Amino acid sequence: MKAEKVLLEMQDPKTGVKSQPQRLVITTIPHAITGEDIIAWLAERFQIDTQEARNFGSMLVALGYIYPLQDHKRLVIKPDASLYRFQTPYFWPTQQWPVEDTDYAIYLAKRNIRKKGILELHEQEQYNRLHKWMNHKWDFIVMQAKEQYRAAKERKKPDRVVFDCQERAYWVVHRPPPGTVSAMDYGLDRRIDPNADEMIFTQQSIMRPRVKSSVSIGALVKYSATYNSHDPFLFKCLPSNPWLTDDVTYWTLNMPNVEIPTRMRVERWTFSFGELLSDPRGRDDFRLFLKKEFSGTICEDLKWGAAATMREKAEQIYKTFLARGAPRWINIDGKTMEITVNSLKHPHRYVLDAAQTHIYMLMKKDSYGRYLKSPVFKDTSKKSLEQNAKNRRPSLSPIILRQQEQEQRAKMAASAPVDITQVMSKLSKQGKNVPPHPPPANK
Repeated sequence: MKAEKVLLEMQDPKTGVKSQPQRLVITTIPHAITGEDIIAWLAERFQIDTQEARNFGSMLVALGYIYPLQDHKRLVIKPDASLYRFQTPYFWPTQQWPVEDTDYAIYLAKRNIRKKGILELHEQEQYNRLHKWMNHKWDFIVMQAKEQYRAAKERKKPDRVVFDCQERAYWVVHRPPPGTVSAMDYGLDRRIDPNADEMIFTQQSIMRPRVKSSVSIGALVKYSATYNSHDPFLFKCLPSNPWLTDDVTYWTLNMPNVEIPTRMRVERWTFSFGELLSDPRGRDDFRLFLKKEFSGTICEDLKWGAAATMREKAEQIYKTFLARGAPRWINIDGKTMEITVNSLKHPHRYVLDAAQTHIYMLMKKDSYGRYLKSPVFKDTSKKSLEQNAKNRRPSLSPIILRQQEQEQRAKMAASAPVDITQVMSKLSKQGKNVPPHPPPANK
């Protein structure tokens, strides 16, 4: 990783950042560095200005490669004599240690013992939540915390202070206080939108309704009854089943962008809005009904497209569909618009997820119902029925096909010319092989 290489250069005894023992209150901390020295080294090493070097240094602090010895809440580089230290490689994010709630509970219990019950507000809330959730093994957590606290007291005070700062910086990175954005939320494994003020996706998961098992089983039975006739192995497949015969007409009629869809395919569009949009031919039909492009298709292109074009595509979508006076303006609520506009300041692949979800729900509630009653859908249904009548023929089983093949061979053999010479030779051979009849008995 490039960040690790930079850290190793910064810690070089000859060419790295100058470190020396520094006094912190009444304790002398070894190998401490100042914020101004870090910024000066980065600016000289990469030939960049002071502001860019400060941003780079703050990124290293936010990712947990460097940790502050004084202001633990603000994971930034200060351009002054504030003290920092290089994090031990054990706590580097590239180690990808699983951040377990049990470990966090032990850390909070240990801090609670050290601080004699006086924790910060967000730590106290997390402590109470974990205590309630892990009540069944809280005795084990407290025992581990006491053992670690006892072992820490046996160390020298400078080492004890350094380890406490290391551990605290690790948990500030991975369990950030409310109102701060963790650098760990950026990248492929991001769980929330880093530009949003609220954890929208977490709230949606919490508010998702839970149903009883009987309701779930009922929904499964209803789904099976609905899709039963559309399963080629459970129901008769027309015009012929390509998995049992050599006839591939079924696959040809159900190609993604066929001109006229089959009756069964059109029937699936009426099951749900998701079925309609999951079918390429259905999307084309729905787009024809709306008489304008479905913006969700462009959002998917942004989500899975090349990273180099993300900013350009995001701005294009915003100007075309969301900005005031846009040529294809779509009305979305104020909260969704605020989230989208704030996210566009730092575009990423999921910048339009909130707007796309809102538009999807609008079309599902309004446009989808009108589409099923529209002349566009009725015309497609009529064409599919006509197409089905033309291609309708029963599916033949392998036994019937084998019988037809034998009959065909017999007909071909009967209609073939007969060679008299071969027939007479076969008869003469058969006559030689037949034993003579015994003479009749004398009376």
